[in-house]
Amino acid sequence: MTGITALGHIALKVRNLDEMAKFWRDQVGLQEMARLRHDNGETWLIYLRITDTQFLELIAGAETSKAPPDGPAGVTHICLTIDDLDAEAARLAANGVTLTSPIKTGEDGNRGAWIEDPEGNRIELMEMAAGCIQYRAIEALKAL
Repeated sequence: MTGITALGHIALKVRNLDEMAKFWRDQVGLQEMARLRHDNGETWLIYLRITDTQFLELIAGAETSKAPPDGPAGVTHICLTIDDLDAEAARLAANGVTLTSPIKTGEDGNRGAWIEDPEGNRIELMEMAAGCIQYRAIEALKAL
């Protein structure tokens, strides 16, 4: 067992900091917590709250305007857990965010759908099911 207790943050290097902040804050609904600025006042990092201990960092300075397509080695997507996927999909649609896949039940037993941010980062929306593979695995670990 490790001393790791949680995932603290995910950092996205972005080309257009203002557009990405607007998407994550105004359309997805994450609360902006803080900005870090250079000495000249220019913002270079924005912290957005996922939970009290988990954050999304947007960092200015990407060299390209789009994330690579799914396939290259590295992080392929961000997954956000959702209590009510149908309600969340409707809320996102009202904010101008379109699902890039229909809502469906995955092989893990959870309902999910996908969206993308303005720079093409893939975001999975997952409604955890009571009998899903993740919860069954946790229960099996507790039984050891």
